[in-house]
Amino acid sequence: MIQLPNRLVSARAAIAAARSILILVFCFTTTAPIFSQDTSLALKRAQHLRHGINLSHWFSQVFDPKGYTKEHFDTYDTAQDIALIKAMVFDHVRFTLNCDPMFRRGQADRIPSEYLAMVDAAVKMILDQNLNVIIDIHPESDFKQKLASDDSFVEQFADYWRALAKHYSSLDPEKVFFEILNEPEFKDRYRWMGVQARLGRAIREGAPNHTIIAAGANWSSSNELLFLEPLHDSNVIYNFHFYDPHIFTHQGATWSTNFQHYLTNLPYPSTPGNVFVSESQVPDPVNQQAVARYGFDRWDSTRIDGEMSQVATWGKRWNVPLTCNEFGVFRRDSDPQDRARWLHDVRTTLEHYNIGWNMWDFGARDGSKGFGVVNGPKEGPNTPDEVTVEALGLKR
Repeated sequence: MIQLPNRLVSARAAIAAARSILILVFCFTTTAPIFSQDTSLALKRAQHLRHGINLSHWFSQVFDPKGYTKEHFDTYDTAQDIALIKAMVFDHVRFTLNCDPMFRRGQADRIPSEYLAMVDAAVKMILDQNLNVIIDIHPESDFKQKLASDDSFVEQFADYWRALAKHYSSLDPEKVFFEILNEPEFKDRYRWMGVQARLGRAIREGAPNHTIIAAGANWSSSNELLFLEPLHDSNVIYNFHFYDPHIFTHQGATWSTNFQHYLTNLPYPSTPGNVFVSESQVPDPVNQQAVARYGFDRWDSTRIDGEMSQVATWGKRWNVPLTCNEFGVFRRDSDPQDRARWLHDVRTTLEHYNIGWNMWDFGARDGSKGFGVVNGPKEGPNTPDEVTVEALGLKR
Protein backbone atom coordinates (compact mmCIF):
# COMPACT_ATOMS: atom_id res chain seq x y z
CA MET A 1 0.00 0.00 0.00
CA ILE A 2 1.30 3.42 -1.00
CA GLN A 3 1.80 5.82 1.88
CA LEU A 4 0.81 9.43 1.06
CA PRO A 5 2.93 12.27 2.41
CA ASN A 6 1.54 13.85 5.55
CA ARG A 7 0.99 17.18 3.77
CA LEU A 8 -1.31 15.46 1.20
CA VAL A 9 -3.28 13.71 3.94
CA SER A 10 -3.69 17.04 5.72
CA ALA A 11 -4.78 18.74 2.48
CA ARG A 12 -7.39 16.05 1.79
CA ALA A 13 -8.66 16.31 5.34
CA ALA A 14 -8.96 20.08 4.96
CA ILE A 15 -10.89 19.68 1.68
CA ALA A 16 -13.24 17.14 3.30
CA ALA A 17 -13.82 19.49 6.21
CA ALA A 18 -14.52 22.40 3.84
CA ARG A 19 -17.03 20.26 1.93
CA SER A 20 -18.80 19.41 5.19
CA ILE A 21 -19.02 23.10 6.07
CA LEU A 22 -20.42 23.92 2.62
CA ILE A 23 -23.05 21.20 2.97
CA LEU A 24 -24.08 22.56 6.37
CA VAL A 25 -24.23 26.11 4.98
CA PHE A 26 -26.38 24.91 2.05
CA CYS A 27 -28.75 23.02 4.33
CA PHE A 28 -29.08 26.04 6.59
CA THR A 29 -29.73 28.53 3.79
CA THR A 30 -32.49 26.39 2.32
CA THR A 31 -34.46 26.73 5.56
CA ALA A 32 -33.36 30.12 6.89
CA PRO A 33 -33.44 33.63 5.44
CA ILE A 34 -30.62 34.68 3.14
CA PHE A 35 -30.41 37.92 5.12
CA SER A 36 -31.53 38.72 8.63
CA GLN A 37 -33.55 41.78 9.61
CA ASP A 38 -35.05 43.03 12.86
CA THR A 39 -38.73 42.91 11.94
CA SER A 40 -40.00 43.51 15.49
CA LEU A 41 -41.52 46.93 14.67
CA ALA A 42 -43.47 45.60 11.68
CA LEU A 43 -44.61 42.57 13.70
CA LYS A 44 -45.83 44.89 16.47
CA ARG A 45 -47.66 47.24 14.10
CA ALA A 46 -49.32 44.33 12.29
CA GLN A 47 -51.31 43.85 15.49
CA HIS A 48 -53.10 47.11 14.65
CA LEU A 49 -54.49 45.45 11.51
CA ARG A 50 -56.42 42.48 12.88
CA HIS A 51 -59.89 42.80 11.34
CA GLY A 52 -60.62 45.41 8.70
CA ILE A 53 -62.91 46.29 5.82
CA ASN A 54 -62.22 47.60 2.32
CA LEU A 55 -63.74 50.91 1.29
CA SER A 56 -64.25 50.39 -2.44
CA HIS A 57 -65.90 52.48 -5.17
CA TRP A 58 -65.34 55.68 -3.18
CA PHE A 59 -61.92 56.87 -4.35
CA SER A 60 -61.27 53.93 -6.70
CA GLN A 61 -63.25 51.80 -9.14
CA VAL A 62 -65.82 54.59 -9.33
CA PHE A 63 -68.82 53.54 -11.41
CA ASP A 64 -71.00 56.40 -10.25
CA PRO A 65 -71.88 58.61 -13.27
CA LYS A 66 -70.63 61.57 -11.23
CA GLY A 67 -67.13 60.09 -11.55
CA TYR A 68 -64.13 61.21 -9.49
CA THR A 69 -65.75 64.43 -8.31
CA LYS A 70 -66.35 66.20 -5.03
CA GLU A 71 -70.06 65.50 -5.39
CA HIS A 72 -69.35 61.75 -5.49
CA PHE A 73 -66.77 61.82 -2.68
CA ASP A 74 -69.09 63.78 -0.38
CA THR A 75 -72.06 61.44 -0.80
CA TYR A 76 -70.86 57.89 -1.56
CA ASP A 77 -69.33 57.02 1.81
CA THR A 78 -70.12 59.41 4.63
CA ALA A 79 -69.17 60.06 8.24
CA GLN A 80 -72.23 57.98 9.14
CA ASP A 81 -70.77 55.02 7.23
CA ILE A 82 -67.39 55.33 8.92
CA ALA A 83 -69.14 55.46 12.30
CA LEU A 84 -71.02 52.28 11.33
CA ILE A 85 -67.71 50.56 10.52
CA LYS A 86 -66.45 51.49 13.98
CA ALA A 87 -69.70 50.28 15.55
CA MET A 88 -69.29 46.91 13.81
CA VAL A 89 -65.98 46.63 15.74
CA PHE A 90 -63.61 46.72 12.79
CA ASP A 91 -60.22 48.07 13.85
CA HIS A 92 -59.03 49.43 10.52
CA VAL A 93 -60.03 50.40 7.01
CA ARG A 94 -58.28 49.71 3.73
CA PHE A 95 -58.80 53.00 1.89
CA THR A 96 -58.56 52.16 -1.82
CA LEU A 97 -57.21 55.12 -3.79
CA ASN A 98 -56.96 55.29 -7.57
CA CYS A 99 -53.92 57.48 -8.17
CA ASP A 100 -54.68 58.10 -11.86
CA PRO A 101 -56.99 61.13 -11.42
CA MET A 102 -54.23 62.85 -9.43
CA PHE A 103 -51.26 61.56 -11.44
CA ARG A 104 -49.57 64.18 -13.65
CA ARG A 105 -47.53 62.49 -16.36
CA GLY A 106 -44.00 63.87 -16.39
CA GLN A 107 -44.42 65.64 -13.05
CA ALA A 108 -46.03 63.00 -10.86
CA ASP A 109 -44.51 64.47 -7.70
CA ARG A 110 -46.74 67.54 -8.14
CA ILE A 111 -49.99 66.12 -6.79
CA PRO A 112 -52.90 68.53 -7.42
CA SER A 113 -53.62 70.23 -4.11
CA GLU A 114 -57.40 70.50 -4.65
CA TYR A 115 -57.74 66.75 -5.26
CA LEU A 116 -55.35 65.89 -2.44
CA ALA A 117 -57.48 67.97 -0.06
CA MET A 118 -60.47 65.70 -0.81
CA VAL A 119 -58.32 62.64 -0.06
CA ASP A 120 -57.15 64.31 3.16
CA ALA A 121 -60.74 64.83 4.25
CA ALA A 122 -61.54 61.13 3.73
CA VAL A 123 -58.43 59.98 5.63
CA LYS A 124 -59.24 62.38 8.48
CA MET A 125 -62.82 61.07 8.61
CA ILE A 126 -61.47 57.55 9.13
CA LEU A 127 -58.88 58.55 11.74
CA ASP A 128 -61.43 60.64 13.62
CA GLN A 129 -63.31 57.40 14.34
CA ASN A 130 -60.13 55.98 15.89
CA LEU A 131 -59.78 53.52 13.02
CA ASN A 132 -56.37 52.69 11.60
CA VAL A 133 -56.04 53.17 7.84
CA ILE A 134 -54.16 51.52 5.00
CA ILE A 135 -53.69 53.96 2.12
CA ASP A 136 -53.82 51.48 -0.75
CA ILE A 137 -52.90 52.65 -4.26
CA HIS A 138 -55.59 50.99 -6.35
CA PRO A 139 -55.41 51.97 -10.05
CA GLU A 140 -57.09 50.33 -13.03
CA SER A 141 -55.41 47.62 -15.13
CA ASP A 142 -54.01 49.91 -17.83
CA PHE A 143 -51.99 51.82 -15.22
CA LYS A 144 -50.59 48.62 -13.72
CA GLN A 145 -49.77 47.10 -17.08
CA LYS A 146 -47.78 50.19 -18.01
CA LEU A 147 -45.69 49.65 -14.89
CA ALA A 148 -44.98 46.14 -16.14
CA SER A 149 -43.38 47.41 -19.35
CA ASP A 150 -42.27 51.04 -19.05
CA ASP A 151 -39.27 51.93 -16.88
CA SER A 152 -39.93 55.66 -17.19
CA PHE A 153 -43.44 55.16 -15.89
CA VAL A 154 -42.04 53.27 -12.89
CA GLU A 155 -39.82 56.26 -12.11
CA GLN A 156 -42.79 58.61 -12.34
CA PHE A 157 -44.81 56.37 -10.03
CA ALA A 158 -41.89 56.39 -7.59
CA ASP A 159 -41.95 60.21 -7.72
CA TYR A 160 -45.68 60.15 -6.95
CA TRP A 161 -45.31 57.74 -4.04
CA ARG A 162 -42.41 59.71 -2.53
CA ALA A 163 -44.49 62.89 -2.59
CA LEU A 164 -47.64 61.20 -1.25
CA ALA A 165 -45.74 59.47 1.55
CA LYS A 166 -44.04 62.73 2.51
CA HIS A 167 -47.43 64.46 2.58
CA TYR A 168 -48.74 61.92 5.09
CA SER A 169 -45.48 61.41 6.99
CA SER A 170 -46.65 63.64 9.85
CA LEU A 171 -49.57 61.30 10.61
CA ASP A 172 -49.16 58.72 13.38
CA PRO A 173 -47.16 55.76 11.98
CA GLU A 174 -48.94 53.48 14.44
CA LYS A 175 -52.23 54.25 12.66
CA VAL A 176 -51.39 54.97 9.00
CA PHE A 177 -49.91 52.38 6.62
CA PHE A 178 -48.86 52.58 2.96
CA GLU A 179 -49.70 49.75 0.52
CA ILE A 180 -47.45 49.90 -2.54
CA LEU A 181 -49.89 48.65 -5.20
CA ASN A 182 -53.12 46.70 -5.26
CA GLU A 183 -52.98 43.45 -7.24
CA PRO A 184 -49.95 44.02 -9.48
CA GLU A 185 -50.34 42.61 -12.98
CA PHE A 186 -46.79 41.44 -13.64
CA LYS A 187 -46.24 38.13 -15.40
CA ASP A 188 -42.50 38.64 -14.90
CA ARG A 189 -42.02 38.02 -11.19
CA TYR A 190 -38.39 39.16 -11.26
CA ARG A 191 -39.35 42.51 -12.78
CA TRP A 192 -41.99 43.01 -10.10
CA MET A 193 -39.45 42.36 -7.34
CA GLY A 194 -37.27 45.11 -8.80
CA VAL A 195 -40.16 47.53 -9.32
CA GLN A 196 -41.57 46.90 -5.86
CA ALA A 197 -38.14 47.48 -4.28
CA ARG A 198 -37.87 50.80 -6.15
CA LEU A 199 -41.32 51.93 -5.05
CA GLY A 200 -40.73 50.80 -1.49
CA ARG A 201 -37.54 52.84 -1.38
CA ALA A 202 -39.41 55.92 -2.64
CA ILE A 203 -42.02 55.53 0.11
CA ARG A 204 -39.29 55.15 2.70
CA GLU A 205 -37.59 58.33 1.45
CA GLY A 206 -40.86 60.22 1.90
CA ALA A 207 -41.93 58.61 5.18
CA PRO A 208 -38.99 57.15 7.12
CA ASN A 209 -41.09 55.90 10.06
CA HIS A 210 -44.21 54.39 8.49
CA THR A 211 -44.88 50.73 7.79
CA ILE A 212 -45.13 49.63 4.16
CA ILE A 213 -47.34 46.82 2.82
CA ALA A 214 -45.96 44.72 -0.06
CA ALA A 215 -47.33 41.86 -2.18
CA GLY A 216 -46.52 39.22 -4.77
CA ALA A 217 -46.35 39.79 -8.51
CA ASN A 218 -49.66 38.77 -10.06
CA TRP A 219 -52.96 39.84 -8.50
CA SER A 220 -51.44 39.62 -4.98
CA SER A 221 -52.25 35.90 -4.90
CA SER A 222 -50.88 33.66 -2.18
CA ASN A 223 -48.75 31.55 -4.52
CA GLU A 224 -47.08 34.71 -5.82
CA LEU A 225 -46.19 35.69 -2.26
CA LEU A 226 -44.46 32.33 -1.84
CA PHE A 227 -42.13 33.26 -4.73
CA LEU A 228 -41.25 36.65 -3.28
CA GLU A 229 -38.12 37.47 -1.32
CA PRO A 230 -38.66 40.17 1.32
CA LEU A 231 -37.58 43.73 0.66
CA HIS A 232 -34.36 44.97 2.23
CA ASP A 233 -36.50 46.99 4.62
CA SER A 234 -37.44 45.61 8.01
CA ASN A 235 -40.57 47.75 8.46
CA VAL A 236 -42.79 45.91 5.96
CA ILE A 237 -45.94 43.79 6.25
CA TYR A 238 -46.59 41.24 3.48
CA ASN A 239 -50.04 40.97 1.97
CA PHE A 240 -51.97 38.44 -0.10
CA HIS A 241 -55.53 38.13 -1.38
CA PHE A 242 -57.64 34.99 -1.03
CA TYR A 243 -60.60 34.21 -3.29
CA ASP A 244 -60.14 30.46 -3.62
CA PRO A 245 -61.91 28.64 -5.06
CA HIS A 246 -62.67 31.39 -7.55
CA ILE A 247 -65.55 29.44 -9.04
CA PHE A 248 -67.38 29.72 -5.70
CA THR A 249 -66.43 33.25 -4.65
CA HIS A 250 -67.21 34.75 -8.07
CA GLN A 251 -70.29 32.75 -9.01
CA GLY A 252 -72.67 34.93 -11.01
CA ALA A 253 -70.00 37.55 -11.73
CA THR A 254 -69.93 39.02 -15.24
CA TRP A 255 -66.32 40.25 -15.07
CA SER A 256 -64.77 36.87 -14.26
CA THR A 257 -64.34 33.67 -16.30
CA ASN A 258 -67.29 33.81 -18.69
CA PHE A 259 -69.13 30.61 -17.71
CA GLN A 260 -69.31 31.68 -14.05
CA HIS A 261 -72.11 34.14 -14.82
CA TYR A 262 -74.41 31.11 -15.27
CA LEU A 263 -73.82 29.86 -11.74
CA THR A 264 -76.18 30.39 -8.82
CA ASN A 265 -76.28 28.76 -5.37
CA LEU A 266 -73.08 26.80 -5.95
CA PRO A 267 -72.66 24.99 -2.62
CA TYR A 268 -69.88 25.24 -0.06
CA PRO A 269 -68.43 22.96 1.24
CA SER A 270 -68.24 21.09 -2.05
CA THR A 271 -68.57 17.36 -2.71
CA PRO A 272 -68.86 15.34 -5.93
CA GLY A 273 -72.56 14.87 -5.20
CA ASN A 274 -73.72 18.35 -4.24
CA VAL A 275 -72.60 20.26 -7.36
CA PHE A 276 -74.78 18.34 -9.83
CA VAL A 277 -77.49 21.02 -10.06
CA SER A 278 -74.92 23.76 -10.57
CA GLU A 279 -73.14 21.67 -13.17
CA SER A 280 -76.36 21.50 -15.20
CA GLN A 281 -76.58 25.33 -15.23
CA VAL A 282 -73.53 25.54 -17.50
CA PRO A 283 -74.26 24.87 -21.19
CA ASP A 284 -70.98 23.40 -22.45
CA PRO A 285 -69.16 20.19 -21.39
CA VAL A 286 -65.74 21.80 -20.81
CA ASN A 287 -67.05 24.19 -18.18
CA GLN A 288 -69.40 21.60 -16.74
CA GLN A 289 -66.22 19.69 -16.00
CA ALA A 290 -64.84 22.74 -14.16
CA VAL A 291 -67.89 22.67 -11.88
CA ALA A 292 -67.51 18.92 -11.38
CA ARG A 293 -63.85 19.40 -10.45
CA TYR A 294 -64.89 21.91 -7.81
CA GLY A 295 -66.93 19.10 -6.28
CA PHE A 296 -64.13 16.54 -6.55
CA ASP A 297 -61.71 19.01 -4.92
CA ARG A 298 -63.91 18.92 -1.78
CA TRP A 299 -63.39 22.52 -0.74
CA ASP A 300 -63.92 22.91 2.98
CA SER A 301 -62.13 24.28 6.04
CA THR A 302 -59.42 21.62 5.80
CA ARG A 303 -58.64 22.52 2.20
CA ILE A 304 -58.53 26.23 3.07
CA ASP A 305 -56.15 25.46 5.95
CA GLY A 306 -53.89 23.61 3.53
CA GLU A 307 -53.64 26.72 1.35
CA MET A 308 -53.14 29.14 4.25
CA SER A 309 -50.55 27.01 6.02
CA GLN A 310 -48.15 27.46 3.11
CA VAL A 311 -48.37 31.23 3.41
CA ALA A 312 -47.91 31.03 7.17
CA THR A 313 -44.80 28.87 6.68
CA TRP A 314 -43.38 31.47 4.29
CA GLY A 315 -43.95 34.19 6.89
CA LYS A 316 -42.19 32.17 9.58
CA ARG A 317 -39.33 31.33 7.25
CA TRP A 318 -38.59 35.04 6.81
CA ASN A 319 -39.87 36.17 10.23
CA VAL A 320 -42.18 38.77 8.67
CA PRO A 321 -45.78 39.76 9.50
CA LEU A 322 -48.62 38.84 7.14
CA THR A 323 -52.03 40.24 6.33
CA CYS A 324 -54.80 39.16 3.96
CA ASN A 325 -56.06 42.41 2.49
CA GLU A 326 -58.90 40.94 0.44
CA PHE A 327 -61.25 37.97 0.74
CA GLY A 328 -64.95 37.72 0.05
CA VAL A 329 -67.84 36.21 -1.91
CA PHE A 330 -70.07 37.94 -4.47
CA ARG A 331 -73.45 38.10 -2.78
CA ARG A 332 -76.02 38.32 -5.56
CA ASP A 333 -75.98 34.69 -6.73
CA SER A 334 -74.49 32.85 -3.75
CA ASP A 335 -76.49 31.16 -1.01
CA PRO A 336 -76.20 33.41 2.09
CA GLN A 337 -75.48 30.53 4.47
CA ASP A 338 -72.88 28.93 2.19
CA ARG A 339 -71.25 32.32 1.73
CA ALA A 340 -71.22 32.76 5.51
CA ARG A 341 -69.61 29.32 5.97
CA TRP A 342 -66.82 30.21 3.55
CA LEU A 343 -66.24 33.60 5.21
CA HIS A 344 -66.15 31.93 8.62
CA ASP A 345 -63.69 29.25 7.49
CA VAL A 346 -61.33 31.74 5.85
CA ARG A 347 -61.52 34.18 8.74
CA THR A 348 -60.92 31.58 11.46
CA THR A 349 -58.06 30.01 9.51
CA LEU A 350 -56.36 33.39 9.12
CA GLU A 351 -56.76 34.02 12.84
CA HIS A 352 -55.40 30.55 13.64
CA TYR A 353 -52.18 31.54 11.87
CA ASN A 354 -52.16 35.03 13.47
CA ILE A 355 -52.76 36.70 10.10
CA GLY A 356 -54.76 39.94 10.07
CA TRP A 357 -57.51 40.41 7.51
CA ASN A 358 -59.54 42.84 5.45
CA MET A 359 -62.83 41.65 4.03
CA TRP A 360 -63.88 42.80 0.56
CA ASP A 361 -65.87 44.98 0.95
CA PHE A 362 -68.02 47.51 2.79
CA GLY A 363 -70.76 47.56 0.15
CA ALA A 364 -72.08 48.97 -3.10
CA ARG A 365 -74.46 51.93 -3.44
CA ASP A 366 -76.33 50.45 -6.39
CA GLY A 367 -78.62 47.99 -4.63
CA SER A 368 -76.56 44.99 -5.84
CA LYS A 369 -74.88 44.46 -2.41
CA GLY A 370 -71.65 43.50 -4.20
CA PHE A 371 -69.45 41.56 -1.78
CA GLY A 372 -70.56 43.82 1.06
CA VAL A 373 -70.86 43.58 4.81
CA VAL A 374 -73.77 46.03 4.56
CA ASN A 375 -77.03 45.95 2.67
CA GLY A 376 -76.27 48.92 0.43
CA PRO A 377 -79.47 50.53 -0.85
CA LYS A 378 -79.54 52.98 -3.73
CA GLU A 379 -80.87 55.53 -1.27
CA GLY A 380 -80.90 55.80 2.50
CA PRO A 381 -78.46 54.60 5.17
CA ASN A 382 -76.41 51.42 4.97
CA THR A 383 -77.36 48.68 7.41
CA PRO A 384 -75.23 45.71 8.55
CA ASP A 385 -75.88 42.30 7.06
CA GLU A 386 -76.11 40.32 10.28
CA VAL A 387 -75.26 36.96 8.66
CA THR A 388 -71.98 38.42 7.38
CA VAL A 389 -71.19 40.18 10.65
CA GLU A 390 -71.64 36.90 12.52
CA ALA A 391 -69.43 35.00 10.04
CA LEU A 392 -66.69 37.57 10.63
CA GLY A 393 -66.88 37.00 14.38
CA LEU A 394 -67.64 40.63 15.10
CA LYS A 395 -69.48 41.39 18.32
CA ARG A 396 -71.68 44.47 18.29
